[in-house]
Amino acid sequence: MKNICVFAGAGAGRLPEYSAAAAELGRLLAVNSLTLVYGGGSTGLMGVVADAALAAGGEVIGVIPKSLTGIEVDHKGLSRMIVTADMHERKAEMHRLSDAFVALPGGVGTFDELFEALCWAQLGFHKKPCALLNAGGYYDPLLRLMRNAVDEGFTDKKTLGLLITAPAPGELLAALRGKSGRRKT
Repeated sequence: MKNICVFAGAGAGRLPEYSAAAAELGRLLAVNSLTLVYGGGSTGLMGVVADAALAAGGEVIGVIPKSLTGIEVDHKGLSRMIVTADMHERKAEMHRLSDAFVALPGGVGTFDELFEALCWAQLGFHKKPCALLNAGGYYDPLLRLMRNAVDEGFTDKKTLGLLITAPAPGELLAALRGKSGRRKT
């Protein structure tokens, strides 16, 4: 496992735990020689994780659609920035570059990116680990919803088992390293 894709909010959220977890994840990626692949923004948790990785000497690859360079305030200090034609190309490039996927707290865009990666894993399109960094319990309601989908017969426990969850960055990276042998593109 070399490149970790992090999906994160362009906002910081209301709890300081979100930014603290993003900063610690960025730092840990760098000190463990793992490249951060993310959406290329400089604001919110996207900016926090990227800035922390860069400050710790890490490599950071941003992937941003041309149409968002003015909206998401693209980060100017990255190791590498890839500008894509649209969101579909952005997500495809992030998937191509990455060995695992982690969702920090975020909104609809983060959910979309996470669920696409998880859906593709469920369908067998890849065997890359998918994970939630459940900082401050942010994803507790989502995990309840996913368990409800199992209980109601819309998905199975195997799919839910594809999603690694941890409340802290160190625990999450340890769990990802344990699953990295599953990688297949």
